[in-house]
Formats: sequence, C-alpha cells, structure tokens
Amino acid sequence: NSTSQPTPSVRPLEGIRVLELGQLVAGPFCGSILGYYGAEVIKVEPPKVGDPLRTWRQVDHDGVSPWFRSIGRNKKSICIDLRTDEGRSLIKRLAQKADVLIENFKPGTMEKWGLGPDDLYATNPSLIFTRISGYGQTGPYASRPGFASVCEGMGGLRYVNGIPGLPPVRPNISLGDSLAGMHAALGVCLSLIGRNKLGQVGQNKTGQVVDVAIYESVLNMMESIIPEYDRKGVIREMSGSTVTGVVPTNTYPCKDNAWVIIGGNGDSIYKRLMTMIGREDLIGPEYETNADRVKKQEEIDGAIAEWTAKHTPDDVLEKLARASVPAGKIYSAKDLVEDKHIIARGMIEEVTVGTEEDGRGWHIKIPGMSPVLHGTPGSTQWAGPDLGQDTVEVLSDELGLGQEELDGLRSKGVIN
Repeated sequence: NSTSQPTPSVRPLEGIRVLELGQLVAGPFCGSILGYYGAEVIKVEPPKVGDPLRTWRQVDHDGVSPWFRSIGRNKKSICIDLRTDEGRSLIKRLAQKADVLIENFKPGTMEKWGLGPDDLYATNPSLIFTRISGYGQTGPYASRPGFASVCEGMGGLRYVNGIPGLPPVRPNISLGDSLAGMHAALGVCLSLIGRNKLGQVGQNKTGQVVDVAIYESVLNMMESIIPEYDRKGVIREMSGSTVTGVVPTNTYPCKDNAWVIIGGNGDSIYKRLMTMIGREDLIGPEYETNADRVKKQEEIDGAIAEWTAKHTPDDVLEKLARASVPAGKIYSAKDLVEDKHIIARGMIEEVTVGTEEDGRGWHIKIPGMSPVLHGTPGSTQWAGPDLGQDTVEVLSDELGLGQEELDGLRSKGVIN
C-alpha cells in the first residue's frame, strides 16, 4: 500500500572540503577526482593569470582551454597571491576549515611560506595534507624539480616502452602526473578513513601527510620487473607492440591501413583463435602453455598477421567475437566520443561553458570518471570555473570578510 520513491543520489565525499593549491596536472587531477565524488573543492589560483593549464594546448573563444574545463569540473575558483603575507594569511584561515589540502609545489615551498604541515596542524590537527612532487618529501632527490616526463624515466616506464634499437617512447599524455593524482586521491580517501580510526582511539592529531611521488606512482605500475630482476637477473627491455613473455598479444595489420589489438594469450583462448584463423597446425603440445608459445612467438604472430591482413578491422572483430577471443580497435578521440558502449556507460559527459547572454553557452564533451559507483555515483555538476569567479563568495561566506576588506585586498593585488 506504499509507493516507493526514487532515492536521492548521494555522493560519497559530500561534506568533505578540499583546498586545492596545485597547478597543472597532478594536484588538480586529484582535486578533480575528489570533486567528482562529492567533495567541495576550492581551487586557489594566482591572480590575473590563474593555473597555467587554462591556456595549454587548444583554447576556446574565451581564451580558456577545454582541458581546464574538464579537469576543473565541480571546483570553485578563488584568486589569492601566495607570495604576499596577506595572501598566505587567508590560506591559513581557509585551511582551518578544510578537511583536505592538496599541493604540488617543489618540496620546501609550503614551509618557506609558513604553510607547511606543522604550521597548519597547530590550528587544524585533522587536516589531510596531500603533497605531490617528483621524488617525494624525503630522500636524497627530494629537492629536485620533477615533471612527469622525467619521473616516468626514473619510475622505469620509459625503459620498457618503445621499439628495440630506437629511443625510448613517451606516451602522448602526461601519464605520470595522472597516476600521481590518482594515487593522491587514494591516499586522501585512506587518510579520511584513518582519521576516523585515530579519533576513535582518542588521538588529538587525526590528520596526516599524504606523500605522493610521481616516480613512485609510475613504479607502482611496473608489475614484475623488480622481483624478476632480483630473483632471475632479467632486465625487461623494450618489446614494441608486444608484452615480454606473453604470447600472443600484439597489434596486427588489417586492410585499409588499419590495425587491431588481439589478446589471445589464455591457453583455451589461444586454441579458439587458431581454430578461427584456420591454423590448427599451431595447436598441440608445442603450443600448449604460454611458456611454450613464447618460444614460438614469431611464428604465431606471423600467422595471425597474415590472417588479419586479409580482413577489415570490423571483419576481424566480428569473427573473433564469435570465437570469444578478446580483440579491439585502436580508438582515436573521435572514436571515443561516438562509441555506443562508452556512451551507454556514461563515460562521455557534456558541460556548458558560460551562457548565451555572456557570448558563450557552448557545450564541451568531457570524459566521465571511473569507478562507477552504483549506490553513490559521482557526477559532473559544472564545467571548470572562470578565473576567480568564487573569490568574493568564499572569502565572505567562509572568512566573514566585508566589502571594505575585499576592496582593500583587491587594490593590493592580493586577490582578484
């Protein structure tokens, strides 16, 4: 006799306030993840110029990059000059009301400004102080400047990525930065859980430092290269489009100068693959296990390539789907935004920038975020904000600054 009502969507980090002091990719990506899942993210930017990412790569008619509108989603933007005493004082006051602080400056910078962990824990002992740097906050390399490009080398990725005999290849994205941002977001969530546990046992200081190094975020992805070297003395080298020690898994040519990726390295999958391409002669005791197939890699890859070259990618995928063999195309950005599965999964979202009244009002497609939470899903509420659009609101509502104080700070260039 009762009618069930839809349950309002609750995002898991609602009620968590984040003060984001980072720039470019790693720190802001961490903030973007937290904001997607419900945290209130207040992004602090330098007056007048803002985060450099606002003008990186392609820019829109308003001078702001679509990339920033994506990574800045769900954030508030306030402009405070951290190089001034007044600006740093404002940050200290905002940090007193924050659950999380994110920064990705060179180690020592926050301490030089009087904004280090010890400075802020004096008034907010529950703060999760999240730090992203090239090499971490400790150790002999801590003071070195570190960008993702360099740290991907130290983390081991560049050594194994490329064509043998040619220079190591960089993925055409800032992979190390994004990995560091993900690790930082994980560290924040773990520390929020830890904060509750520390509080339950009566600890006064329930916050902690989350120390994320870009090179370590890359190193975490390097699978078995360290234990294999330690136990067997084997150093994994570049292997082009294959993966060392796993056969067959490769990129294969098709008609029309196209390519497909086929992963036929499971023992039963391999047999189905060979049957589908008419090469039952490559099934038997000599090909039974992955270790056996590694010895026959050139022969197996050659047979698969000979078959795929006679077909279009769609033909290959249709046939291999029937055989239940993992295979897929290599997607461009155009393929990503048009694919029905990606769309159905909610992984292509659309945000509106500005309004028609202010001469904008255009839509931008941006990627959704993973994981998909069925009970407390994340969502994009708005596009990356205009520079400083929330300065007055945040400083007046959170710090109680009046118009006269705001005007004075603005006249000094502390805010805008």
